[in-house]
Amino acid sequence: MAPSTLLYFVIGYFLLLFIVAWYTSRNSNNDSFFIGNRNSNWMLVAFGMIGTSLSGVTFVSVPGSVGNIGKEGLVPNALGYFQVVIGYFLGYLVVAYVLLPLYYKLNLTSIYNYLKQRFGTWAYKTGASFFILSRTVGATARLYLVINVLHVFILSRMHIPFYVSAAVVLIMILLYTFEGGVKTIVYTDTLQTTMMILGLIVCIGYILSHLHLSVGEAVNAMEAKNLTRIFNTDINSKGYFIKQIVGGAFITIAMTGLDQEMMQKNISVKNLKDSQKNMLTFSVILVFVNLLFLLLGGLLYLYAYTQGASFTTTMVDGVPVWGFAYNNLNLTGDNLFPSVALGLLQSMPSYISVIFIIALISALFPSADGALTALTSSFCIDILGIKERTDLNEQQKRRLRLSVHLTMTTLFFICILIFREINSRSIIDKILDLAGYTYGPLLGLFTFGILTRRSLPDNFIIAIIAIISPVLCYLLQTNAPHLLNGYVIGIEILIINGLLTFTGLLIISKK
Repeated sequence: MAPSTLLYFVIGYFLLLFIVAWYTSRNSNNDSFFIGNRNSNWMLVAFGMIGTSLSGVTFVSVPGSVGNIGKEGLVPNALGYFQVVIGYFLGYLVVAYVLLPLYYKLNLTSIYNYLKQRFGTWAYKTGASFFILSRTVGATARLYLVINVLHVFILSRMHIPFYVSAAVVLIMILLYTFEGGVKTIVYTDTLQTTMMILGLIVCIGYILSHLHLSVGEAVNAMEAKNLTRIFNTDINSKGYFIKQIVGGAFITIAMTGLDQEMMQKNISVKNLKDSQKNMLTFSVILVFVNLLFLLLGGLLYLYAYTQGASFTTTMVDGVPVWGFAYNNLNLTGDNLFPSVALGLLQSMPSYISVIFIIALISALFPSADGALTALTSSFCIDILGIKERTDLNEQQKRRLRLSVHLTMTTLFFICILIFREINSRSIIDKILDLAGYTYGPLLGLFTFGILTRRSLPDNFIIAIIAIISPVLCYLLQTNAPHLLNGYVIGIEILIINGLLTFTGLLIISKK
């Protein structure tokens, strides 16, 4: 299908989002933007959060991760990402029954107000600042991945520069979240999650039909190609199953339970009971959807095999890396799904290309619009103290909020250009690594507040500890193979980071 035709479908989809945004943002105010007037339907929030959690990274990177290649073309644990998913589910239980009751009890608009009530202003500002850093890095990494796919397969063929592609997508997101905020994205995320899951199911159905396989036969064929192993039992490996499960649980606690974007939608639900129902429903569906993505990944590799794709080696920074290629086309990692769906491997039906692009955009926007709204909310409430400002009237507060929203969009644009320069092969691993460094101090702060009765001095030393802990973690992770007899620190770096922060806070605390 011609790139211009695909672009028309993208524009049509944007117009649909604008219609939903216009309808839902009528009579909106600052409370609508920040917490949806605490009147969100829990079922809509639960379903929309699936799209927020999965994002374009899951849509592209998780299927590609099934073919993470080891030495000599072997796939050590092709479905290893499901180890992390099991941990996610355990983490959601902690969020539902430990953190949500705390947030509702304190009637929070920003969850970092808990740190202010518990420890004082320095802990509060430190927590909010680390959230802003964490979410900015994570959201822009996700945005870069999807914008890059749109650029490579559509916009670059129309001779549009990458920076223009990024700017246009960000302007679209800015426009439909400008007024309604959370009140709007609860509905737009529901629409986009529907389109994403529909695209996933259609792509699975088409490949099964094309290969003349049932689901059971496809799983058997994947097993014959060593594409079904889940658990990694090598204790020194970065993907060791206990590391992945425990790390996944803490990733969820930190990236969902201690994240204003995710909690902003949960605390917009009317009451705690409905919010917990939202969290549990969402977690069960998320496990099932991730299984579908991994199944799709296996099917994509089977499809590529039938078209003559094979293992090959490429040089990355002077090091030979095993990959998967077809006619000099790299199919490893994030390149696999777009290459197949958009017909680079073999001519695909036009409707598959259209569905893939719409589903990819639908996977992009729930994480991007929610992040942009949450960052604006956190900066306004936690850093600028907009809700306590008596020197500003409601209209002035609105103008300040809109200015911050525009500034955050500009910051997103700059970060996307930086990720463009980094150009990682599989960005999902990078996001999990970055999360370990940026969410660790948040994990340590909240854990210290919940598990101890001790107080902290309300001064800059809290921020110093929160900065030193990730630095120590980086040094430890870099040198671990030499210091620990080959042991590689992976996803558990988040736990180590949290423990270092907790220990530092314990040292400076008093009864």
